[in-house]
Amino acid sequence: MPELPPVPALLSTAVTALGGKERPGQVSMAAAVDHAIDTKEHLAVQAGTGTGKSLAYLVPSLRHAVRTGRTVVVSTATIALQRQLVDRDLPRLADALGKPLGRIPQFAILKGRNNYLCLNKINSAIPEEPAEAELFDAFAVSRLGREVQRLNEWASDTETGDRDDLTPGVSDRAWRQVSVSSRECLGKSRCPFGQDCFAEKARAESAQADVVVTNHALLAIDAISGIQVLPEHDVVVVDEAHELVDRVTGVATAELSAVAITAAARRCTKLIDEQEVDRLEAAGDALHAALDDMGPSRWDAMPDGIAPVLALVRDAAWNAHTALAPQGGTTAQGDADTAAARTRAVAAVEEVHDAAVRALTAFDEPDAAARRDVVWLAADELRGVTRRTLRMAPLSVGGLLRSRLFGASTVVLTSATLQIGGSFDGLAITWGLPAQSSSRTDTATANGAEAPSDNETVRWTSLDVGSPFDHAKSGILYVAKHLPAPGRDGLSPAYLDEIERLITAAGGRTLGLFSSMRAAKAATEVLRNRLDTPVLCQGEDSTGALVRKFADDPETSLFGTLSLWQGVDVPGPSLSLVILDRIPFPRPDDPLLTARQRAVESRGGNGFMSVAASHAALLLAQGTGRLLRSVDDRGVVAILDSRLATARYGGYLRASLPPYWETSDPEVVAKALQRLTAAAKV
Repeated sequence: MPELPPVPALLSTAVTALGGKERPGQVSMAAAVDHAIDTKEHLAVQAGTGTGKSLAYLVPSLRHAVRTGRTVVVSTATIALQRQLVDRDLPRLADALGKPLGRIPQFAILKGRNNYLCLNKINSAIPEEPAEAELFDAFAVSRLGREVQRLNEWASDTETGDRDDLTPGVSDRAWRQVSVSSRECLGKSRCPFGQDCFAEKARAESAQADVVVTNHALLAIDAISGIQVLPEHDVVVVDEAHELVDRVTGVATAELSAVAITAAARRCTKLIDEQEVDRLEAAGDALHAALDDMGPSRWDAMPDGIAPVLALVRDAAWNAHTALAPQGGTTAQGDADTAAARTRAVAAVEEVHDAAVRALTAFDEPDAAARRDVVWLAADELRGVTRRTLRMAPLSVGGLLRSRLFGASTVVLTSATLQIGGSFDGLAITWGLPAQSSSRTDTATANGAEAPSDNETVRWTSLDVGSPFDHAKSGILYVAKHLPAPGRDGLSPAYLDEIERLITAAGGRTLGLFSSMRAAKAATEVLRNRLDTPVLCQGEDSTGALVRKFADDPETSLFGTLSLWQGVDVPGPSLSLVILDRIPFPRPDDPLLTARQRAVESRGGNGFMSVAASHAALLLAQGTGRLLRSVDDRGVVAILDSRLATARYGGYLRASLPPYWETSDPEVVAKALQRLTAAAKV
């Protein structure tokens, strides 16, 4: 193959073809990614909004894939970014680089199996049972029926079977009627629809692609399960890398509940001896009785009387699993229905069995800070019914990532927010990478092992390519120093008065980010009666529909919680004020984060700073990053928590934020907002 043009030349070609302008940060990032791929040295890149970071990593990735014939995996945290890459960036980039690379690069998207329609399940004569709560809800059942009917009709029209291609979408319950997990899948060779399987087609397409776009969850499954889900690859780009630890933790978390045990038993009905089904149901009843009187809390030790019940669940699930011995393959649909039902039953009892074993062995290590898992009892309310669920999550995923991800591929991690307190080390250590600075912030690690040190073989570099925005001239960071520190009793009258003054000065145009749904709803209710401009609240419609309404009407304000923080991208005059009601520290009763904090403290570290403050700093950076989405944007970030100015940790948190011009003078801010409002109306 002839020598390919270097990355700078390819990037210039791409930018010109796409009608863009060369940005210094983008050029620096592309060069750094290219160097990381060549040297096999991991790279963390902070690239502010507007840098063009997707192009900066896609160009060297495509060049590497075409030159070597190896696949590059790009992993994202959100569907929105996946769609941007696959529907917009990659098609245009492939066309632009086809001539200089000697061929048009190929790309594909790959998701977990349960994101695709299962043709066998759609054609199955064995429907899923309604959820327990829906048995008494005629509207829910009829809605479910309508949605499933629409899915059946869509199945004959869709080319991808990808849930994200269905518009409008359907409920999770309806989608489960037509999809299977990887554990529930019959397998291509045993399924009568194996040759036409949407998931298998996506996997086959990805095997031929130069770049495969996936999500953090599937990346985690591929890395930690031992089962190869993604095609062979030697480079991984992790975009939205600030989300990586949470997404991997989610994949590695197990659950056990009486409801799940009962559902597994029902799946076994007519497939195994009735006595074994009854035994599994009885084990579920025993767990329900044992947990029913217990309040939600983290377990630092196995509660009295729980171990025998968990052992009962484990043994009953194993006996059912043994009775569900695999049957021979077939292609007849009637037999395939039975085989599919058996496979789903096996998957359900395996999950119950494995979760029970994990809970039973979680306390084998006497030192709580050295245990692999954190165990807690959660109480979730659904339609007035409280359900208790036992959850087991890893104390740390750093060790897993270090050995299974960083040990297997060259990894580039990027996001607009990777530096916490002015350093990459906070996130890097949670990824399992060694600290770069000599005075690092300690963190919780699996099995009590020390975080990897600088003399480890894992090598990585970091780079902050900055932002095209002039934050100090474009935005004001206003800390309401005069307000009292926030309490636990909701928003005080002083807070509501402050919000009213700010939104009035801004003429609407406000994104209000609250620490709880209760606070967001309370503020909405009060301010709708006080303001002359509309206020929308999260939960009143889909997030996408609310954001569209917010963007379309500059006088509208939108209130919501943490889950909105990454879902709002509204450049222009519709957003000139972002309000945060308080510093987003984790809840003091969050079982996983408090366990991680305690593990740090047990080794002499500062648990509050390394866990709680780092968590808050990352969310603050994400929240304040909603303000400037284009180089022409102007506005104010108002943080109503005076502790940001008065507490000892305030400087650490502010060091994580963009370099806005800072003030605590409400009059200065009100006049600035009034000027912006007047200018927007001209």
